[in-house]
Amino acid sequence: MWSSRVAVQRLQRIAAAQLTVSTMHRAQSTLPRVYVTRSMPPDGLDILRKSGQVQFEMWDSDDPVPRAELLKRVKGVDGLFCVLTEKIDADLLDAAGPNLRVVSTMSVGYDHLSLDELKKRGIRVGYTPDVLTDAVAELTVALLLCTSRRLVEATHEAKTGGWGTWRTLWLCGYELANSTVGIMGLGRIGLAIAERLKPFKVKKFIYSDVTPRPELANQIQAEYVSMDELAKQSDFLAVCCALTPETQGICNKELFSKMKDTSIFINTSRGGVVNQEDLYEALSTGQIAAAGLDVTVPEPLPTSHPLFTLKNCVILPHVASASFTTRNAMSSLAANNLLAGLRGDPMEKELQL
Repeated sequence: MWSSRVAVQRLQRIAAAQLTVSTMHRAQSTLPRVYVTRSMPPDGLDILRKSGQVQFEMWDSDDPVPRAELLKRVKGVDGLFCVLTEKIDADLLDAAGPNLRVVSTMSVGYDHLSLDELKKRGIRVGYTPDVLTDAVAELTVALLLCTSRRLVEATHEAKTGGWGTWRTLWLCGYELANSTVGIMGLGRIGLAIAERLKPFKVKKFIYSDVTPRPELANQIQAEYVSMDELAKQSDFLAVCCALTPETQGICNKELFSKMKDTSIFINTSRGGVVNQEDLYEALSTGQIAAAGLDVTVPEPLPTSHPLFTLKNCVILPHVASASFTTRNAMSSLAANNLLAGLRGDPMEKELQL
């Protein structure tokens, strides 16, 4: 009798456990499905895991998901958590199907998104501005100083035996003190760059934009000028504009021809705003003094590219937002945008399509 009661109780426990697992599986199957296109910083993934609001699958790699794999994995998903390397276009949206309601990108730029297609299909879009402002501004200043004071060249000379006796003009560069700094596209990042450069005794800030931005310009006493004047006056020209059809290739031969031969050109926005062939020509002929780039076309830039042959061009591998604090903040914001969008709530940062 006792053994039979124990056996019955054991069977009851097993049945209850199976029922619980079955219930959990049914509950999970009703949750919105999300595909995460990259191994994201941990804070954002923790938000998704702990929310209990979604079930998600992830391409668990630091490298981009192959396009064919992406098109297969997005089928039937309700949400997409992506980064700027994924092209979200009509083909992908067709592959995803009608369930897709939210695309959340871990980026401030959105030139990888086909906004017209997303709007047409009623898909909401979250993005991550503001949280990377400080990191990008810091990197821009670092790149500007590295380029203008020829630090990469100097490091190479020290390592390879070029460091001989002290010479009067060897490795001389250009100072920020008493200079004119030009900003192409005065937004949050442009403002943050100028605020960090102020202590270097910059004489004057000028900027060019689609329209004057007095509310931001007044904070740094910046003067609004035409693109021609921006090129002519700037000792240091920092590009901070978004990549749009209007800004595609805007930094070209015409712009460089108007710059001083002592000018430093810095781009931490998007590679597409620069005509790289024209930039190479300007740098190799001494039309401008130097350039510092964090962004290129394509990315990564092939090591055989002519720009890499120039001593007066410093190229970084798109690392402006690469701080632990910023990348985790970006992933957290993207995760929260995604969850809010799937609930039908206002996102913290949503693109108005």
